[in-house]
Amino acid sequence: MTEETKKWRLIIERNVKASWGLAVDELLANFVSKEESAPLLHIYTFLPSVIVGRYQNMEAAVNLSECRRLGIDYNRRHTGGGTVLMGADQLALGFAIPLSHPRMESSMRGSFELLGGIICRSLRRIGIKANFQDKNDLKARGRKIAGMAASLEEKQVFFFHMSLLIDFDLPLMLKVLKISPYKSPERGLSCFSRRLTTIREQGIKTSFAEIAEIIEQSFAEEFGIKWKEREFTVSQKKKINDLRKRRYESLDWLFRVRSPGTWKVCVERKTSGGLLQVYLTIARGIIENLLISGDFFSTQEEVARVESALRWTRARRNNVKRALQKVMEDGKTIYRLDVSTLTDIIMEGVESC
Repeated sequence: MTEETKKWRLIIERNVKASWGLAVDELLANFVSKEESAPLLHIYTFLPSVIVGRYQNMEAAVNLSECRRLGIDYNRRHTGGGTVLMGADQLALGFAIPLSHPRMESSMRGSFELLGGIICRSLRRIGIKANFQDKNDLKARGRKIAGMAASLEEKQVFFFHMSLLIDFDLPLMLKVLKISPYKSPERGLSCFSRRLTTIREQGIKTSFAEIAEIIEQSFAEEFGIKWKEREFTVSQKKKINDLRKRRYESLDWLFRVRSPGTWKVCVERKTSGGLLQVYLTIARGIIENLLISGDFFSTQEEVARVESALRWTRARRNNVKRALQKVMEDGKTIYRLDVSTLTDIIMEGVESC
């Protein structure tokens, strides 16, 4: 049975626990790849939760004591990007599709723009003009209304993730996210108010169900398909529950990225690919150890390959650049990050030692 003759799968859920929603996100591409499932769209909302990106430091990004006091969950997703507060008024979306589909683009950027364009058209249908900006944002009137992420962990299957702000509780976000110590809560609130907007703030009164239906229609029109709405299969539910227990309910996963306090230097730089933090130790002019974290997009294997290539490299610009050129493809290995920029960041750290 060809892709065109199969009905694509649509699953809608409300108020899911963070560990469930994140396990589903990680497995969608696996279901499409290993089970030869038709492309699958999952639209859902979380119970109140703070979610950090794969390469972020949980303790540095989240006020854990306040989350526990307020009964707000916290977890780590398997894709990159920054910290988000999710709940009943934030629509989450996961979509898995083979890269071989004729409508998919050959590049990460092209696929982002294709799928981001579907969300933009959905928003226009309710009267909001949104545009794709920066590395992964959709903005309305210059303010972020949706964030997107992607993964190619499952070879040949593209996973797209999006969170859309129907409404938002900014004071709560300021309580559970760690704000720069140089900003007062009032200044922090003002800063986020200028950067973020929501569907309801744009004067549109709509519900999760209404916007979910519009998004379904937009995807169907873009790809020329019909949806087969159903639940996950029994075997898929077992896989989801196994993964959520093994990973997303594991403290090792939640706190897997830590600031290595015994290391000599950390360089933090905002790049076109996102926030990048590089931890370094230099011994006798050699890079003895290195760790890369931040809110960028890549795969675990690619990041590990870059880190491995730099260990035991002589801490000179030409040596660092040559090592990176062997393992990095500009803009692809780490999305929108080139060899020269990463070399500059590493050398800044070297010179600080």
